[in-house]
Amino acid sequence: MANERLSKICRLNRAVVGIGLFVFSTLGIQAGPPFITDDPEPVDYQHWEFYIASQDFQTSDAWSGTAPHIELNYGVITNVQLHLIAPLAYDAPKNGAAQYGYGDTELGVKFRFLQETSLLPQAAVFPLVEAPTGNSSRGLGSGQWQAFLPLWLQKSFGDWTVYGGGGYGINPGTGNQNWGFGGAVLQCQVRDNVLVGGEIYHRTAMQTGGRNDTAFNVGTVIDFTEHQHLLFSAGRSIDGSTDFQAYIAWQFTFGPEFFHSIARSFRK
Repeated sequence: MANERLSKICRLNRAVVGIGLFVFSTLGIQAGPPFITDDPEPVDYQHWEFYIASQDFQTSDAWSGTAPHIELNYGVITNVQLHLIAPLAYDAPKNGAAQYGYGDTELGVKFRFLQETSLLPQAAVFPLVEAPTGNSSRGLGSGQWQAFLPLWLQKSFGDWTVYGGGGYGINPGTGNQNWGFGGAVLQCQVRDNVLVGGEIYHRTAMQTGGRNDTAFNVGTVIDFTEHQHLLFSAGRSIDGSTDFQAYIAWQFTFGPEFFHSIARSFRK
């Protein structure tokens, strides 16, 4: 009987951690790094963004997240960005063995359909799909195909930028339910190479009888060179189960000239 209760507790912990991992993969990893809320600005045509990052999530029951994940964005045509995230996920419940392995793969396309003007914000849609490539029995994935369908807006005022929006999450599976998300970010370019900002967001419950979550993050982006950048944010729930969350990444940005320079070096 005791073993049966322990088994149920471990399964519950894995479910809680799996929920946390999905929240991060759908809201956090795909977001406008280093924040969970995204922006509508796609990568420039024929340019790339490469991130090696870690996102961590703590509740009273467990730690979970990615260590690391790889994110790749490419401007395939003007105003359209292709998106891929390949994560190594971990699950470390208080009661149970820690797990580590490949998580759910994220694919998406960002399409900016409205350019910013003096009066209007820029706007984009960014549909995302989560492929269930992680092992759900080990707490490393959701075990279901899932999707997030958001609309993002952005407006700049000198050194200040505000962006945000919301979306609808499709979350099939026993005990799951579809959910909504809304968030906003205010950021400022305090120096030529330093940006600081903060966000607040709200997500409705993803499970039947589950809890809504309202949370915040503060963060920064530091440009060390034109191509190399450090991104960091941290925060927690205001009303929810997240005791702590953090994101850190090294970003490398490059365009066609990067490949041209490599080609020239081989020809010498």
